[in-house]
Amino acid sequence: MISQRPTSPEPRSTGTRLSFGTQVALGLVAGLALGLLVRGGAGGAWLGEALHTTGQIFVQLLKALVPPLVFTAIVASIAALRDLENAAKLVVQTLLWFAITALIAVTIGIALGLLLQPGLHAGVEAAAAHAPSTSGSWLDFLKGLVPANFLGLSAATKLADGTASTALSFNVLQIIVLAIAVGAAAVRVGAAGEPFLAFNQSALTIFRRLLRWVIALTPIGSAALIGDAVARYGWDALSALGAFATAIYLGLALVLFLVYPLLLAANGLNPLRFFAAAWPAIQLGFVSRSSIGTLPVTEDVTERALGVPRAYAAFAVPLGATTKMDGCAAIYPAVSAIFVAQFFGVTLHPLDYGLIAFVSVIGSAATAGLTGATVMLTLTLSTLGLPLEGAGLLLAIDPILDMGRTAVNVAGQALVPTLVAKRAGILDSARFESGSPAGAEPA
Repeated sequence: MISQRPTSPEPRSTGTRLSFGTQVALGLVAGLALGLLVRGGAGGAWLGEALHTTGQIFVQLLKALVPPLVFTAIVASIAALRDLENAAKLVVQTLLWFAITALIAVTIGIALGLLLQPGLHAGVEAAAAHAPSTSGSWLDFLKGLVPANFLGLSAATKLADGTASTALSFNVLQIIVLAIAVGAAAVRVGAAGEPFLAFNQSALTIFRRLLRWVIALTPIGSAALIGDAVARYGWDALSALGAFATAIYLGLALVLFLVYPLLLAANGLNPLRFFAAAWPAIQLGFVSRSSIGTLPVTEDVTERALGVPRAYAAFAVPLGATTKMDGCAAIYPAVSAIFVAQFFGVTLHPLDYGLIAFVSVIGSAATAGLTGATVMLTLTLSTLGLPLEGAGLLLAIDPILDMGRTAVNVAGQALVPTLVAKRAGILDSARFESGSPAGAEPA
């Protein structure tokens, strides 16, 4: 059994203060209204810019916490797991369930692509096809595993209007590799590593407190993000690719509201309890369109509301945020590959569908550390020998599809650790059954 460090109870709201879930729901409604106002031209350019800026600041705050949280949490988890006999089994079971759920999702995607035939009902011209600026490669997995520097940071310089600007980004997969190595080394050196592990635990506690403060801003951030999405994209672009978008969202809905509940019920877990606890992370993934940006909240709900032990959640959730993507890496590339084949009149054979499944189950690791479902799609197209220009046909509505894809990704990243913990007998059933969402009362 994994022993969990006792935690002090979070303050509870008193009086007539609205619950956290109600605040988030009201924020989404307000954001939708503001987005429609801007979309209709009544809100003015300043309102649209305010929504965009506020939403971006909120996501930046979450992303800023990702590197230190992931690093300190994984180092702490390595230290906590050192005396656990079934640690290796937990890792294997996690990867196995990643593969199982991905295989189910890609099977649904292939079935919907064949049934709805979106490539034969597209209202776009072939002239709109163009190769995307980013693409996936099986070598990216090996490159992504090797840290470019100790912090897993990279810099990119852009030139716009004669002005050069440099932006820093981080590779979560590299941070995970670094944290595992450092944690293992700290444990291996024995007594000499104890001061470092104690410092790391203290730092983790501090970063978790900072996270609680940022999560408290979720209602405002969600309102700004959904308002900005509605104002910028609306739903007009869906008309030309309606069959394709329908297939994607139908597949996402089947996985989220049918497959996941069935898996939970089959393992003796109440699906309604799961969604009640995980919903803050799922809805944030939907409006932010970023699994990495949502990672701190996903880990928070997995541990504090779903009852997954901290030592295991700190390892499984960050790993899932980089390699567990049922939306982006299973359903989307499956339907998209069939769309491209149908659009260009290329006949796919049974072996090709097997390759789609293989890429979806294994290929997400090859794109770990990279961003965007386009990378996964180009990896699938290149493996099948389909024209990469087909990906360019789908970019017009990608932001709208990405909202649903990310929500399913985040749900899966919370689901698998919950299932594995339950099957291993380490899930805090009392906490799970309470149905109290993490972050309900931010401190």
